[in-house]
Amino acid sequence: MNPEQQFCPNRDCPARGKVGAGNIGVHSRVEQRYRCHACRQTFSASKGTAVYGLKHEVDVFVKVTTLLAHGCPVRAAALAFELDERTVQDWLARSGQHCQRVHEALVGGARLDLGQVQTDELKVKTQGGQVWMALALCVPFRLWLGGVVSRQRDLSLIRALVAMVVTVALCRPLLLAADGLSSYVRAFQEAFRSPLPRHSRGRPRLRPWNDVAIVQVVKQRCQGVLDVQRRIVQGSESLVQRLLRQTQGGGQINTAYIERLNATFRQCLAPLTRRGRALACLPQTLHDGMFLLGCVYNFCTDHDSLALKLYLPHAAHRWVRRTPAMAAGLTDHRWSMLELLTFKISPPPFVPPKRRGRPPKPISQQAFS
Repeated sequence: MNPEQQFCPNRDCPARGKVGAGNIGVHSRVEQRYRCHACRQTFSASKGTAVYGLKHEVDVFVKVTTLLAHGCPVRAAALAFELDERTVQDWLARSGQHCQRVHEALVGGARLDLGQVQTDELKVKTQGGQVWMALALCVPFRLWLGGVVSRQRDLSLIRALVAMVVTVALCRPLLLAADGLSSYVRAFQEAFRSPLPRHSRGRPRLRPWNDVAIVQVVKQRCQGVLDVQRRIVQGSESLVQRLLRQTQGGGQINTAYIERLNATFRQCLAPLTRRGRALACLPQTLHDGMFLLGCVYNFCTDHDSLALKLYLPHAAHRWVRRTPAMAAGLTDHRWSMLELLTFKISPPPFVPPKRRGRPPKPISQQAFS
């Protein structure tokens, strides 16, 4: 146990979220508990992780979660480890909610030069009908930026997805690629704007970002022949070609990268498998599985196209494998499943409440002296 690497999770503590401040001490090594000297509260070493309050062995939980993130159905995992299906379903929800907090803190809290973003939707069959899962991918880093699950494929779904992209994107030249859905154009144009400063009351004027190109790839199949139309909705052709050379080494307008990510999600998430019997009952199950798989893809999975060639003496070389999070600079190593499930998110720093009314008497006397 190392108290120097811990922080107080108490929301009412004035030293919450501070690492190495000297306010954390060991309370019990047998029970794995720490004590905060600022608020006098004790907390478990696993507080804030996916294994907090777990009734089974952590090793079993990590193995089952790994199987769920690689396409194993809930029933098969329950039979393999002699568990109840409700327990495995609870572990899927527990790990998915934890991975969502990790994604929002690390990916959603980052500011990156995305270069090119591709978006697409998946039509998922459930036991009660069908839902839509919209995903976004940063092409240069192969980084999964987020996803939204909704029963309707409408403007609200697209706006929620684009809002995730805007929180990460820096105001740099950007290429936005999507399919022929008209909601994308409106959502992109509404989101990628910045308010201009003004000295009067009222709503500020919004100014569109510079060098933002919007393209669409429309695919139609007629009599067994696939017709592909590529449109430039916003931006010049020279800007689009320049961004294509910078982000994917040239080529033409496409959505191939997000379609490969869709295939990865369908392969590694059991409810997304085509013509499968492991259908999800609720959209929340798909939501939790999506964030679990997305974080495993970003932090725990090496990507072949992101490998770097490291030159050695005597004309030798070797390839350094990287994950999308390593390529984006979010981490410096490939995470294990245990590291992902036990990663702690520090709470925001403590802000003392604003004092109202007349100031204390000693302060007022010093002010008039």
